[in-house]
Amino acid sequence: MSEKEPAPGALALIEALVNTLDVETGADTLDTADGRAALGLTEPEVPDARELREALRTACLAHAGHRSPDDAAATLDRLLAGAPLRVTVDAAGAAALRPVAEPAGLTARVASAIATAAAEGTWSRLKACEAEDCRWAYYDRSPAGRRRWCSMSVCGARAKMRTYRAKRG
Repeated sequence: MSEKEPAPGALALIEALVNTLDVETGADTLDTADGRAALGLTEPEVPDARELREALRTACLAHAGHRSPDDAAATLDRLLAGAPLRVTVDAAGAAALRPVAEPAGLTARVASAIATAAAEGTWSRLKACEAEDCRWAYYDRSPAGRRRWCSMSVCGARAKMRTYRAKRG
């Protein structure tokens, strides 16, 4: 798990959603009232939120260079297609994609966040940790944008130690 600051802007929502599941322990904060409240979810919305979460995790893994199953992008595309969004223009003429309804549902908020981040050039920097027992989402702030682990001191160190032991053993 990353000890770094959260992703910037609207990407923080996506990072928070992906990180509701601790892959290593199986703990899922969507199982708790506080975890659901943090994302504005009701209990009946949890199954859809979990499907969205895993589709987003797959996209974050793809950003980190991992090949995703062929149907993974189609799943995220299908989920986001149901997000009711509209284009708004402010007094200065700046356009933005916003959810139609208020309060907006999770899928609409995620779709809006992705569109905003894509326009800002930050969407591809939201990644998932390479460690199979982690898969924590993190925002890659490295200059080259090539980080592989959420935490070099934990997941990165474990991977490097495994590689070292494999060469020695």
